[in-house]
Amino acid sequence: MRAVKAVRAAAPATVIALGVFAAVRGAGVLVLTLGSWWAGKDPLRVLGRSWDSVWYLGIAANGYGRTQMWPSAATGTGSIQSDYAFFPLYPALIRLVGSVLPGGLLPAGILVAWICAAVAAVGVYRIGEWVIGPRAGLLLVGLWAALPHAVVLSLAYTEALLAALAAWALYALLRERWMWAAGLAVLAGLTRPTGLAVAAAVSVMALYAILTRRSRAPKVWAAGLLAPAGWAAYVVAVGLRVRDPLGGYFAVQQAWGSRFDFGAGALRSAERVLTGGHVPLATTVTVVLLAAAGLLAMLLVLDRTPLPLLAYTAILLLIAYGGAGFFESKPRFLLPAFPLLLPVAAVMARARPRTAVMVTAGLAGLSYGYGLYLLLVARVPL
Repeated sequence: MRAVKAVRAAAPATVIALGVFAAVRGAGVLVLTLGSWWAGKDPLRVLGRSWDSVWYLGIAANGYGRTQMWPSAATGTGSIQSDYAFFPLYPALIRLVGSVLPGGLLPAGILVAWICAAVAAVGVYRIGEWVIGPRAGLLLVGLWAALPHAVVLSLAYTEALLAALAAWALYALLRERWMWAAGLAVLAGLTRPTGLAVAAAVSVMALYAILTRRSRAPKVWAAGLLAPAGWAAYVVAVGLRVRDPLGGYFAVQQAWGSRFDFGAGALRSAERVLTGGHVPLATTVTVVLLAAAGLLAMLLVLDRTPLPLLAYTAILLLIAYGGAGFFESKPRFLLPAFPLLLPVAAVMARARPRTAVMVTAGLAGLSYGYGLYLLLVARVPL
């Protein structure tokens, strides 16, 4: 442990946090690479062309306009999947990096995701340091990197980008940097549908400042009004493209099978698991993780967590619990909800360092195994 203390004394805390994240996720990438080779698959394609990654790369290469129909033998019709369901910021970054990076769009998509994950890890540490202290902040980063679905942070997916924008927007809110928070919220709203949670946190805090502090500062009002602009702009743009300005985007999502049903679909899936129905392992794990997220959310409230983190996490949970379709993807949707881990990190910070390291390493090992299962074995969408 003396060596650990020496490193902490010599290196900035953010560098150590980044090292913790790189160690956990780097080992995960190595395990996934070896597993892919063993399964006879190209690791680069597993990292860059799994499920939704194909859509993002397609948008980066050719722009929007692709549709895909999946016929249904039961109904004689089928679902029509449109790439308008995917928000534009990540494909735009892939296209930008791919224009200067050798190898084309596939490595560019992976590189963008990895850089965003690293930026997110530093932001997660900063929030943990601010709320529960430096040591707990490091543990927060390690726990986040070892979540069951953390393999997504290594794929060409948008969760790393959203987590980076969310973490730094929330950190800006904690420090009352209103326009920084609003600008990052706009970008988060252009990243994926759940980016609305970042905008909600900014707008809620602006409203709170106006009502409780009688704030008349123009930047507070501007931040509250500007924050949802990115999300709203894309939703309206898709609506105009499909000739239904207000409802077009939601019609696109419904065609994918995604809609808000106030949790009815999630309850049906949980019932099948609890009654011993024949369900995939991913479904059972999803039910367990959603239940754990609910318990952690209650602990967040009891711990008097700062309001921006509560508002952000609450919207992510509302979307995850209340949305129908792609049930097994819900833990992925909650991957940017890192504030849920604050109570666990706070408890682990009071344990012996060796115990905390062993617990984190054990969770990381389980995460590596489950990541292999999700990408190489499971037949459910990630």
